[in-house]
Amino acid sequence: MQRSDTSHGDTPQAETHYAETVEIRGHLLDSGVLARVLDDVLEYGGDYTISRLDLGRNHQDESYARMEIGSADPAELQRILMRVQIHGVNPVHPGEAVLRPAERDGIFPEDFYSTTNLETVVRVDGQWLPVHQPEMDCGLLVRDGVARTVPVSDVRVGDLIVCGATGVKVIPPWHDEEDHGFGFMSSDVSSEKPQSLQVRRIAAQMREVKEAGRRVLWVGGPAIVHTGAAPAMAELVHAGYVDVLFAGNALATHDIEAALFGTSLGMDLAKGRGVPHGHEHHIRAINTIRRCGSIAAAVRYGVLRTGVMHALVTAGRDFVLVGSVRDDGPLPDVYTDVVAGQRAMRAGLADVGFCIVVATMLHGIATGNILPASIPLVCVDINPATVTKLADRGSAQAIGIVTDIGLFVEQLARELVPGHRGDHGGDHRGDHPGAES
Repeated sequence: MQRSDTSHGDTPQAETHYAETVEIRGHLLDSGVLARVLDDVLEYGGDYTISRLDLGRNHQDESYARMEIGSADPAELQRILMRVQIHGVNPVHPGEAVLRPAERDGIFPEDFYSTTNLETVVRVDGQWLPVHQPEMDCGLLVRDGVARTVPVSDVRVGDLIVCGATGVKVIPPWHDEEDHGFGFMSSDVSSEKPQSLQVRRIAAQMREVKEAGRRVLWVGGPAIVHTGAAPAMAELVHAGYVDVLFAGNALATHDIEAALFGTSLGMDLAKGRGVPHGHEHHIRAINTIRRCGSIAAAVRYGVLRTGVMHALVTAGRDFVLVGSVRDDGPLPDVYTDVVAGQRAMRAGLADVGFCIVVATMLHGIATGNILPASIPLVCVDINPATVTKLADRGSAQAIGIVTDIGLFVEQLARELVPGHRGDHGGDHRGDHPGAES
């Protein structure tokens, strides 16, 4: 960081100015990244001078910009540098990371480095250490030559935490635009693009991820059940394209309600109309599972015989259910401590190579917050605002598809499941002696 003393006009007192020379590479103009960087500098009270701008000659060529970012306050300058790093801006001379011990459990040092979800490296003792499992809105913990993200709730007294932006570099995951349509900072939300083409691209990406030995993560909301897509999703589970599911109490509850009573929110899934006492079915489904002790036990006892949750259990797939204050019951498998639920979700990210968020805003944003930007993320919802919010919250790699959930899941199953049956009309309920009526 450079420091200079300047005076303006006849003002006798010199003003101290702090500055850092930074650089950025990539598709700076067509993606709008450079404009966002300059806007952020000004919004945070800084100033800038662009000293070099090399524009790519061809569409696929990257551009390069070097600039000086300045501020009258050194602490403010550090905040600006941390802010623009989310766009891939790094100091030309990054220096060494500053490490300070946490003074209390659950509290970072005052000037801690706030992380992005981009690939990050930290320079300690002359060595660049890769940060394990990049995640936004965390701190950087360095211990025994290893750097990793740590949420504020998990930091412990004495932990060495990176402070300020010195000695930290981020590496944006620029992708070729021909790479199945997934590109960094090119989030696209549209209901007018050919859905069949989008689904085929997603299916191709899923196949590549599975062939590479990595896992597919689904984040789902109850509309999967309400729209009649649960049988198709169950087929995707058995076909190996759902390795782990993140959801709330609602998806699991209504999936089990459909399996036990053939209804979702009291609506007959085969006939599309309400049934007598249907409003009771979801709480009776919860009570049935609570009597068994868990979803897995209900499968083992033969009480739960169909549905997404049944498929996950019988196929040996992982699921993490995290509840909210609105939940009925909840089911015995639901995390009611949200911090414990966050930890379970982070543990569920191991070897994930692709994430698809379907019909859930809150769980989708929560997953986006802990997901590295290097993992492709697709968000599908009938509401454009849900799709947009995920990208606006920092998941810049998110690709949005605005469509009906039932049609989307059915079409994806046709692409991925050999002999997919398609129409799942008819009674969803089995003759289950353990179900209450």
